Amino acid sequence: MKYVLAGSSGFLGKSLARDLVADGHQVIRLVRREPSQPSEVRWDPARGQLDPAVLENADVLVNLAGANIGRPWTPTYRKTIRESRVSTTATLAAAAAQLERRPVFITQSGVGGYGKDCGDRILTEESELGDGFLADVVRVWEGAADPAREAGCRVIALRTGVVLNRSAPAFQLLSLPFRLGVGGRLGSGKQYFPVVSLTDWQRAVRHCAENDQVNGPVNVTLPEPTTNQELTKALGAALHRPTLIPIPSFVLTTVLGEFAWELLGSNRALPNALLTSGFTFNHPTVTSALESALT
Repeated sequence: MKYVLAGSSGFLGKSLARDLVADGHQVIRLVRREPSQPSEVRWDPARGQLDPAVLENADVLVNLAGANIGRPWTPTYRKTIRESRVSTTATLAAAAAQLERRPVFITQSGVGGYGKDCGDRILTEESELGDGFLADVVRVWEGAADPAREAGCRVIALRTGVVLNRSAPAFQLLSLPFRLGVGGRLGSGKQYFPVVSLTDWQRAVRHCAENDQVNGPVNVTLPEPTTNQELTKALGAALHRPTLIPIPSFVLTTVLGEFAWELLGSNRALPNALLTSGFTFNHPTVTSALESALT
């Protein structure tokens, strides 16, 4: 299959490209600099510039582009977070809508769309989007794909939890206190903390691309939701480190501002769309996902 990939310089993009190429797929990478190899094509999403001819005969378009959310959300950076996702999605969608042969369009999204703190409520793809900055971003992010959807493309929005892998920036940040021997639960620890292994995330992307019955939002999270306390215990055990030093909620909110709710808020997301379409997880539990991450 021919994949066109935006966001190929990020961790997930590099990982997915390697996995696809190793399995014999063709991968075209969209880049904002001058191309340095035949598999790269230049585009300018900030200006909405992408030659639709680049997408000719593509089977799947994947957008993983977006600024890192793990830093203070100043007014200026909020705009960066939003625009980096919306402009790339909109540019790809507009180009896809002009093609005679409609590709599958897959865009990254996030479980943060369900709201800052959903408690014990089970969240499926049928659940309404919630309140808060990231929920608002998810609305316009996923909505930016409408031109492709209206033109007849099958459009999937991957509402992904934290991807667990030793090389993933988010996991490195999460596991650092444990490696230093000062790890512990965040806040009460009772909040549901959606995660997934890198292997299962990659497999989910390909499952969505190849399975015609998958459409719309898709939660990419463990089928057995885990709390922060359970994740803390499993991570400490996997690293053979103590987990005795909890970080109070007020410390996180003081240091991180609204971003702290990405760690303290509860999102009990279930991957119903994947499960009902026949997807099986290689790492369905937090313990097996962590074992895979640290291998």
